[in-house]
Amino acid sequence: MTSKLPSTARSLPIALIRARESIMPPIREMLAETGITEQQWRVLRVLAEYGPQNSSTLANRACLLFPSLTRIAKTMGEKGLITLSRDDTDKRRQTIALTAAGQQIIDDKAQQAALIVKALKKKLGEEKYEQLLDTLALLDPQHD
Repeated sequence: MTSKLPSTARSLPIALIRARESIMPPIREMLAETGITEQQWRVLRVLAEYGPQNSSTLANRACLLFPSLTRIAKTMGEKGLITLSRDDTDKRRQTIALTAAGQQIIDDKAQQAALIVKALKKKLGEEKYEQLLDTLALLDPQHD
């Protein structure tokens, strides 16, 4: 005998997907103007926030699978948005850093991104917005 599944209206995975899809249109519109993908934007954001880092750390922080980051980083390197350099002591390790062109995309879109966040905060209310982020952080396996 199988347990009765919750209604899809009360399914957390489905609710998270619906929520993501409801907030992504203005972000996708903003990124369409830049010629970069959502994943590339996340890579730029993480590098702008944390500075140069190894591929594993970057993949984790940007919510990407390592093989996906490898492919994305190659493309971004070819576009001149990031640099990739091998570690002198361990050639298997790679450090990825933001270039001036990559930082320029962040700088050019910072105000627009801030307006998107402001609209979300207005829709939810500041307190619920912060509460939602705190609650979702509890689901993160890296959460302290």
